[in-house]
Amino acid sequence: MADPSFDIVSKVDRQEVDNALNQAAKEIANRYDFKDTGSSIEWSGEKVEIRSNSDSRVKAVLEVFQEKLVKRGISLKALQHGEPQPAGGNTSRLTVDIAQGIEDDKAKAIAKKIRAEGPKGIQAQIQGDQLRVSGKKKDDLQAVIALLKDSDFDIPLQFTNYR
Repeated sequence: MADPSFDIVSKVDRQEVDNALNQAAKEIANRYDFKDTGSSIEWSGEKVEIRSNSDSRVKAVLEVFQEKLVKRGISLKALQHGEPQPAGGNTSRLTVDIAQGIEDDKAKAIAKKIRAEGPKGIQAQIQGDQLRVSGKKKDDLQAVIALLKDSDFDIPLQFTNYR
């Protein structure tokens, strides 16, 4: 029988993000403080684009969107954005990237932490945009999950395929 193992992934449910975006767009359309500001939030390819007539309004729209994501159980660590940028005329825009997968440098940092602080006999292999962790005992794997939940790698981590 193979050793017990699990995968560490960083995935965001696109449908939940879409639902949160639609809820935020409805709220922005109906709220009094957003009337006549030209505020909008919509998909732009794989990114979310927020537009309004001022930087502060763009940030307010972002807060509404973040509120809706939290209610739907999506970690805000998955959002990557900078500061609002001028978009011509008197409008500002902000592009928000939704992170999917674990980047190589973060995967190496996670694997290093598992080797350094995890129980003996645990292996972590990087497989594309995820990690596979295996060991002799299920208790050791649960200790690794607890260790990683207490750590902060600036990305949301999920633990799947536990066998």
